Amino acid sequence: MTAKSVYTTGEAAKICKVSQQTIIRCFDSGALKGFRVPGSRFRRIPRDSLLAFMKENNIPTDALESGKRKILIVDDNAELVDLLVNVLERDGRFETRTAGNGFDAGMMVKEYRPELIILDVMLPDINGKDVCVRVRGDQSLDQVKIICVSGEVETDRVTELIQAGADEFLPKPFSTDELVERICRLLDVDSFR
Repeated sequence: MTAKSVYTTGEAAKICKVSQQTIIRCFDSGALKGFRVPGSRFRRIPRDSLLAFMKENNIPTDALESGKRKILIVDDNAELVDLLVNVLERDGRFETRTAGNGFDAGMMVKEYRPELIILDVMLPDINGKDVCVRVRGDQSLDQVKIICVSGEVETDRVTELIQAGADEFLPKPFSTDELVERICRLLDVDSFR
């Protein structure tokens, strides 16, 4: 996959994990260099300008440099974690980190800044719903997508998870193809399967 050389404000916002309005404000104030598409109001940001802007503002540049989407897998089932890491890394579009409990997940979210979390609802130390509430309570994590997974599929529990901030729920056992499909949809990645 070759890295893009020019980005839209929406793409730049996703890479920087800020709102599109923030990118537009920075562009319009001159803090973020770019150009307007002739004859339209569309703004475009060259890759080197975006990289310089990210470095100036202490925004991690690894998403721009690797071009891979960052996924955090939180589950205490080591076999399932290994399977998911394998599937996602082999896919080539994603890079992964893992955590086996809620405490490690909390530390990893702040440090790794994933774009998507695959979250087991039944963790040894904390309920997945509480993790959703904590992630949604942190404005700097507004752009993070959450897919909850669990073997318990009571409808009211699923509703609680969605209300707590989960974007999707997937009952265990699930097919890895379906998981990848949902990841692609949430991250707005082309599903080329």
